[in-house]
Amino acid sequence: MITVDKVVFKIVVRERGKFYRIDHINLSHVSNAMSSEYSYRNVKITVITGDITKLKVDAIVNPANSMLIMGGGVAGAIKRAGGKEIEDEALTFAPVPVGKAVATKAGKLKAKYVIHAPTMEKPAMQTTAHNVKLATKGALDYAEHLGIRSVAFPGMGTGVGGLSLEEASETMLKQIKQHIDLRTSLKEIVLIGFSDELTFAFKATINKILV
Repeated sequence: MITVDKVVFKIVVRERGKFYRIDHINLSHVSNAMSSEYSYRNVKITVITGDITKLKVDAIVNPANSMLIMGGGVAGAIKRAGGKEIEDEALTFAPVPVGKAVATKAGKLKAKYVIHAPTMEKPAMQTTAHNVKLATKGALDYAEHLGIRSVAFPGMGTGVGGLSLEEASETMLKQIKQHIDLRTSLKEIVLIGFSDELTFAFKATINKILV
């Protein structure tokens, strides 16, 4: 296997109006899988495979439960990497209904904030596409409230929530498109897959919804 620390190759794949797609190979903070950047209405949308806790963005999104208990999945990874103080601060806001969001500091993470957007009422519950839609909207709205420029989303509802990668990615991206269409101060939205399969689902949905 060849490991590369930086972007070594760039391909402009498609140009249609104001929409561009650029594929990159081997970014320093992601896996060896392909990473893609898109531009939609002057908002950069980056799709990568990797670890959300390692991203240097203004905020990362935690697909939380309403109790804001950070047990397993993405929440547990955020707590392990950033420190228990993230959960301690989050718990002061609980309960938070699905569709709303709160932000905490990010502890030892490179991000400035963690936006906690519940997709379910209690830990380890099954969720629905409707809840993922509400959670994505809640996170985006709170990002606007914070006045930040960049935010990273994992797959919402794809873990214990039980949604298929395709349903989750389509639900998220429809809400992201609607948010951008209504105007946003965000300059970059990162969609990070825990697996190449989720990353592929994000890309396929972008090509269907935004191109």
